[in-house]
Amino acid sequence: MSKICEICGKAPAAGRSISHSHRVTNRMFRPNVQKITIREANGHVRKANVCTSCMKAGKVTRA
Repeated sequence: MSKICEICGKAPAAGRSISHSHRVTNRMFRPNVQKITIREANGHVRKANVCTSCMKAGKVTRA
């Protein structure tokens, strides 16, 4: 499953983990993307990859 939100375009971002002793390692910040059934504006029902922040904000209507 693609880790990109079809509504807002949120995608994985690169960053670094820094420990207490300041050892630095690379890491990824991945959005919580889930495949859900949505209802589009024209009434069609389809499956889409949507992040949970878009679901909570009400940017999509579940079918």
